[in-house]
Amino acid sequence: MTDASGPQPERSAPGGPLAGVRVVELGSLIAGPFCGQLLGDFGAEVIKVEDPGRGDPMREWGQVKVQGLSLHWPIIGRNKKSVTADLRREEGRDLVRRLAAKADVLLENFRPGTLERWGLGPEDLWALNPRLVVTRVSGYGQDGPYAPRAGFGAIGEAMGGIRFLTGEPDRPPARVGISLGDSLAATFACLGTLLALWARERTGRGQVVDSAIYEAVFALMEAEVAEWELAGYQRQRTGSVLPGAVPSNAYRTADGEEVLIAANRDTVFARLAEVMGQPALAEDPRYETNSARAAHQEELDGIVGAWAATLPAEELLARLHEAGVPAGRVYQAKDMLADPHYMAREAIVRLAHPLLGSFPMPAPVPRLSATPGRARSLAPALGEHNEEIWGGLLGLSASELAELAKAGVI
Repeated sequence: MTDASGPQPERSAPGGPLAGVRVVELGSLIAGPFCGQLLGDFGAEVIKVEDPGRGDPMREWGQVKVQGLSLHWPIIGRNKKSVTADLRREEGRDLVRRLAAKADVLLENFRPGTLERWGLGPEDLWALNPRLVVTRVSGYGQDGPYAPRAGFGAIGEAMGGIRFLTGEPDRPPARVGISLGDSLAATFACLGTLLALWARERTGRGQVVDSAIYEAVFALMEAEVAEWELAGYQRQRTGSVLPGAVPSNAYRTADGEEVLIAANRDTVFARLAEVMGQPALAEDPRYETNSARAAHQEELDGIVGAWAATLPAEELLARLHEAGVPAGRVYQAKDMLADPHYMAREAIVRLAHPLLGSFPMPAPVPRLSATPGRARSLAPALGEHNEEIWGGLLGLSASELAELAKAGVI
């Protein structure tokens, strides 16, 4: 897609709906690089620019390491090429300008204003390549009074509203056990990038995609603002249940497992009452409708929980599935690895790691029937593709590369 008027240069990411799209990934950690991972999963050539000698901190990320190696980095860096350039030096910035001139997308998640100070802002890059899409991920967006602030995913989750609603009502706000805000902002950034590429086919010009972490979180907050402004109602933390959806909770079984049962629709609750051997519950005025059940949530949860505790998980699930009641285990990693549905759909893919052997990770999603995504390679070594990109793509000679390396530019 770089030059629609002439033949396309061959890219090293064959196949996939984004084959032929070249992405220059700047920035680090999750909010930008996860967007790059998503684009790379579907065939884009993603060239990751990293600091010489240090690289992305994700190379060292994780509570648990094996042989001293991060288990996060091979995944978020998959399907990418790594080059090094010191963006604090003009020689390094010049390499990025030359690379952006040959790219379709530049992706970054620096603090707003950083690229502009370096002479790498959108206007600077459009002077070289007016078709370039500039995708920017930040805590608060590229403008507004908070834009200059440092913004991590956790802060965006708080400002976006999800932290206040997460956890038990008698405890401080909790967090989800993953980097939710960062990943949401990256996913919306990926969506915006695809939209901008599509728009470019009509206009011939690139544009800025501005994905703010707090806005990505806020986009998921349903009617919370309308409920407050129009009805004076502020949602509160409710632990494992969602008010107004009853019964829908995790229940402990006779063998100590946790099974989630979601029977809040009236017809489904009738099926649950039947399989529980208590069909009269579905005709009881306290439980007959979802609104009535919501008013008696705690007592109904007690009834369902007492029944679930009489059966081992496998038998409980078998009865519920046969009756058409949505239910499932609360999965941990060991359950995912052993589950036949995960296996049948190949939801976990494996690539060979040079030191760790078979390396499992989530498969690319969503699934496309004709041009599916694919995990082609694990994350690259730091600067692994310097010769291919700086030499092969930009045409620097071996002596020029050696000089840049000696000077610490790459």
